[in-house]
Amino acid sequence: MTEKEIILSSILNCPRSSLYSGDLSFNLKARKSLSRYLSLRSQGLPLQYILGEVEFFGLMLKVDKRVFIPRPETEILVETAGNKLKDKKGEFRLLDLGTGSGCIAISLAKFLPSASLTAVDISQEALRVAKRNARLHNVDSRIEFLQSDLFTGYLPAGRQASARVTGYDMIISNPPYIRSQDIEHLQKELQYEPRIALDGGVSGLDFYRRIIQDTPGFLKKDGLLLLEIGFSQCPKIKNLLQRSHNFEIIDIVRDYADIERVLVVKKHG
Repeated sequence: MTEKEIILSSILNCPRSSLYSGDLSFNLKARKSLSRYLSLRSQGLPLQYILGEVEFFGLMLKVDKRVFIPRPETEILVETAGNKLKDKKGEFRLLDLGTGSGCIAISLAKFLPSASLTAVDISQEALRVAKRNARLHNVDSRIEFLQSDLFTGYLPAGRQASARVTGYDMIISNPPYIRSQDIEHLQKELQYEPRIALDGGVSGLDFYRRIIQDTPGFLKKDGLLLLEIGFSQCPKIKNLLQRSHNFEIIDIVRDYADIERVLVVKKHG
C-alpha cells in the first residue's frame, strides 16, 4: 500500500480494496482529515505518529512522540527470543530493558503464555504508552512495568537484589545505539522521535557497556542475553562481551538485509 492509501484506509476505516469500489462516501470531514494528515507528512512527521499506531509482530500498537517507533528489525529480536524459549518447560521470567512502546514485552507475552515479564524504561511517559498497549492486548496482568535507567534505580538505594529481580531466564534489549554526533544528520522523520531512544553516546556503545556490565547480577545461571545491534557494531560488542568474561556468544542472527542484527549470548555458570 502507498502512504496515501494507508492514510485513506485509516480515515475511512476500510480495507484498501474498498478505496476503489466506488461505494465510499468521502465527505468534508474526511477531506479535511486527509489534508491535515498529508500536511503533517510533508513536514516529515512519521506516518505512524500521524495515524497513532503501528503494526508489530502481528499486533497493532499505539504510538506517539513519547516512544520510539518499533521497526521490523526488532521483530527479528522478538522471534529469536521466542524460538529460544518456546520449548522451555514450566514458568520462566523475562526482563525487557528500555521497553518504549512495550512492543517486545507485549509480543513475547502473547507468544509465550508461560512467561512472566518485567519491562523497564527511564521514561515515565513511555511507560504510560506501554501500559496502554499491554491493556489493549490483555497482557497487563503478566507484565510488571518499572521506571528505571536500565538497572540503575531498579533497586532501592543500599538494598541487595532479591531473588525476585535476579532470577531472569532471559534479558532482552534494543538499546539506543546511534552515535550522538550522527543524530542531527539522520533523516527528517527520526528527528521527531525521542532522542533518549536514539542516542547511544559518542561511540554508540554506552548502553551495551552498561548492560554487559550489570546483566550477570540479574540473570540466572545459563540465562540468555539478547541484544539488537546496529550496522557494523557486531565486532565491537563481541569484544565487550569477551572482555567481560561473563558470557559466551551462541548465535548471531542477521536481518532481512543480511546485516548482523541480534546477538544471543549465554551467561557462564
